[in-house]
Amino acid sequence: MGDRPPDIRQEHERFALRSTLLVPASVEATYETFTTRLTDWWVTEYTWSGPDVLADLAMEPRAGGMLYEIGPYGFRNDWGRVLIWDPPRRLVFTWQIGPDRAPVPDPARASEVEVIFTPAAAGTLVEVSHRHFDRHGEAAEGYLQALTAGWHELLSRFAATAVAEPA
Repeated sequence: MGDRPPDIRQEHERFALRSTLLVPASVEATYETFTTRLTDWWVTEYTWSGPDVLADLAMEPRAGGMLYEIGPYGFRNDWGRVLIWDPPRRLVFTWQIGPDRAPVPDPARASEVEVIFTPAAAGTLVEVSHRHFDRHGEAAEGYLQALTAGWHELLSRFAATAVAEPA
């Protein structure tokens, strides 16, 4: 893969975004990078704490586990909940961040992200479906557009991390 950026394909529906990319690594390694190495690939500017004070970004590895960040002074902010934990094939979690970047405590008003990892001849096909943007209310369509660029950046960084040697 070298310095060539990954080929990330994105398709829209009215309230959903589907991104796909091929990662030249095993399904097991790709799933592990996605779920256990968030601090290595997530864009820290996308966190509430920001790049200067973010202490940790993690996902509890089980259905019912939380996606969270730890910021200054140990402050923890949960921003999603794992709905399905099925390594190394599938992961589904809520996206409890509103269009205004405010926490969305009610999961019924949150969008949802499903990630499917499929073995392919050249590595792993990763499909990320971020759906149910309509649950975010009037700003849903603008939020979908913003997160189209956001997911492209996140997945570019994820792919680079997944093919690199673990730190």
